[in-house]
Amino acid sequence: MAGPRIESQKANNFGLAMKRIVKELKPFYLKAAIGIFFAVLGSIVAIVVPNKLADLTNEISLGLATGLNFDMITSIAITVACLEIGSLASEIIEEFMMTDVANNFARELRKRISVKINKLPLRFFDKHQTGDMLSRVTNDVDLISQTLTQSLSTLVASVALLVGVILMMFITNGVMAITAIISGLFGFFFVAVVLKKSQKYFSARQKQLGKLNAHIEEIYSGLNVVKAYNGTKVTNPKFDELNQKVYEANFKSQFLSGLMHPMMGFVGNLGYVAVCVVGAILVTNNAITFGSIIAFIIYVRMFTSPLSQIAQALTYLQSSAAAAERVFEFLDEKEMSDQKEITKVLDRSSVKGKIEFKNVKFGYDEDRMIIKNFSAVAQPGQKIAIVGPTGAGKTTMVNLLMKFYEINSGDILIDGVSIHDLSRENVHDLFTMVLQDTWLFAGTIKENIIYNREHVTKDQVLKVCDTVGLTHFIKTLPKGINTEIGENDSISSGQRQLITIARGMIEPTPFLILDEATSNVDTRTEEIVQKAMDKLAHGRTSFIIAHRLSTIKNADLILVMKDGNIVESGKHDELMKAGGFYAELYNSQFSIS
Repeated sequence: MAGPRIESQKANNFGLAMKRIVKELKPFYLKAAIGIFFAVLGSIVAIVVPNKLADLTNEISLGLATGLNFDMITSIAITVACLEIGSLASEIIEEFMMTDVANNFARELRKRISVKINKLPLRFFDKHQTGDMLSRVTNDVDLISQTLTQSLSTLVASVALLVGVILMMFITNGVMAITAIISGLFGFFFVAVVLKKSQKYFSARQKQLGKLNAHIEEIYSGLNVVKAYNGTKVTNPKFDELNQKVYEANFKSQFLSGLMHPMMGFVGNLGYVAVCVVGAILVTNNAITFGSIIAFIIYVRMFTSPLSQIAQALTYLQSSAAAAERVFEFLDEKEMSDQKEITKVLDRSSVKGKIEFKNVKFGYDEDRMIIKNFSAVAQPGQKIAIVGPTGAGKTTMVNLLMKFYEINSGDILIDGVSIHDLSRENVHDLFTMVLQDTWLFAGTIKENIIYNREHVTKDQVLKVCDTVGLTHFIKTLPKGINTEIGENDSISSGQRQLITIARGMIEPTPFLILDEATSNVDTRTEEIVQKAMDKLAHGRTSFIIAHRLSTIKNADLILVMKDGNIVESGKHDELMKAGGFYAELYNSQFSIS
């Protein structure tokens, strides 16, 4: 459910953030209403108890002079006990309902974040750090959940209790009620000042915490590089700087909010003193009974208690509002273009394999074009190699072909069908993609190879492993292809690459993309993999991005890119004879310095 975007200039708007939370709680209104009802009911019951205790005190005081009426005393005592039990039951029900609401709300937020991630364009992740995104999914969502559990019903119940107590105090004695309220006004004024001052620090704390998490994630993921280059001299000061900013924002927010509790305690003690003094004067003048004094002392305690609870709840709500701004900002990010109108589907089995780039232009930023005017044709079954220096646009072309990014102008045709007329999922389903960067998840080798594929047998997995040269490695493992591995397991880069290559070979597709897929394997393994790639590419239209030009000698067509354009095209021998840019690149890899 989309809601109004919380603009950056309103980042500290507590009211706007809380309105958004209330709006997002709509699916849980019924349960929340039940929880709030029992919270209010518990407060009402708690308000009645002091009045009954006053009756009990007066009855005992009168009985000491005229004789105790045990039936009446017992009746009042049973009533008080029943009220206390009812109050306890109400609190338990309220706690159960609000815990359920908070956890379900947090679960739904995480679901929406998970769905949202798949709808965001890759350019969003180019501009945001992974650690900051993780902080929003974990820290910020958990903080919102905790606030709903601890504060929402508490705030409502405290307000109900405060109103009820004020009403009962006026019913008991107007003069003493005014005395207690005047002392309480100091607390209200102080809370208002603290809320105004501390909100910006709560927002800053969540923001700085996200930056710190992003830094930690970045350093931990590249810890080997940091150690190899003795990078702690650089990373530690950066960590200390970010950590200090979190400390400062956290200290200021917690210090200011922490002042509420002692201030409320002071207000409560001030109220006790004022009530005792005024009460003593009224008792002396026979204006009220001793039982009323007892009831009023309890009411004063009950009056200051919700003030403290309201102050504490508002502190939690401030933290939650700061977290909510970050979560909803993420959920409100602009998504990729809608595909509801796309109905055309290319089936794998019917695709012949022709791809045509027609005057493609693209830039990650509109004012800086990377692909300036790219045109090329890949015939069915051809092996197309894309080469060029770093920054020429090779990987960008693959990203456009896979529809990871939308082209600025021009078109890409698959079997004559515009890529604009095909859904992203359909396009992805037509390609097998093996990247330079390996990715393994926690699971068995078999599970990693058949990732997101159905009806793949063990024999198929073993055959693919044999094709890419994984068989020997698998035989050394205790459980073979059923051995558990993960991203952090001590297996070589070459073995990781072979597993990802096997993943790409497990299911036939009409198109194949190899983005420097053999760069992490040794020369001997490269020969094995190259033969496997030739088998894999047979009958498919293949795009190979290669820096190691010796691996693409047998390509049907080599596209040489420079500054976003094709400057040369042809077969290896033709390009070498031409003595142009390709020949210069090729010879530079074999020159002896």
